[in-house]
Amino acid sequence: MRIIFVRHGEPDYANDCLTETGRKQAEAASRRLEREGIEEIYASPMGRASQTAAFTAQRLGLPVRTLSYMHEISWGGPGIPEEGHPWTLSDWMISREDFDFFRADWREHPYFKGNAAVRYLDEISEKFDALLLEQGYRHEGTRYFCDTDRQKTIAVFSHGGSGACVLSHLLALPFPYVCTVLPYEFTSVTVLEFPVCKGEYVHPRIELFNDAAHILDISSGLKIQQKAD
Repeated sequence: MRIIFVRHGEPDYANDCLTETGRKQAEAASRRLEREGIEEIYASPMGRASQTAAFTAQRLGLPVRTLSYMHEISWGGPGIPEEGHPWTLSDWMISREDFDFFRADWREHPYFKGNAAVRYLDEISEKFDALLLEQGYRHEGTRYFCDTDRQKTIAVFSHGGSGACVLSHLLALPFPYVCTVLPYEFTSVTVLEFPVCKGEYVHPRIELFNDAAHILDISSGLKIQQKAD
């Protein structure tokens, strides 16, 4: 099985919709995705993500299924600097504190202990596992038991934050580390492949990450996630 993750197009955050540039990006993404063999389309309920998904859905003649939990995350907590912004704080931990996310417990670090972002991470992780179970993959620790023999491709349109939560969970990587080293652009395409080996344990593989070639003539440059209202 392949899961194609697509970030929404350039947004008007105040009105939770796409800008004109964002609509052009979404249209370009739909052309990029046309030949991927997508069978199911899922999207965050927020306007900027669902509008981005609509371009691909119309092109492929598929409905958009809403994943309510894939809305953008929030963050922050008492005494946490930078309003608890995970991307800024994660970068600080690496560059200024030489924090080792793979040896130390990042959840106990003052920047993340009590940070609302962690609550979103845990909720999204649990609910995305339920979606995987429907697709024939049962999450056990850092591996997945495959109970399907069907090859399938689905697309998930979401956000910088909720997407980072899922990538962190599926790849068993610390969430702050993912925020720092795996950022991605508007309408960029990221593909994870789950091997189809019925009755066996498998691991997801990164087939493609942050492919934004389809918008090079429209816009370029990474934009860090803004807080959801």
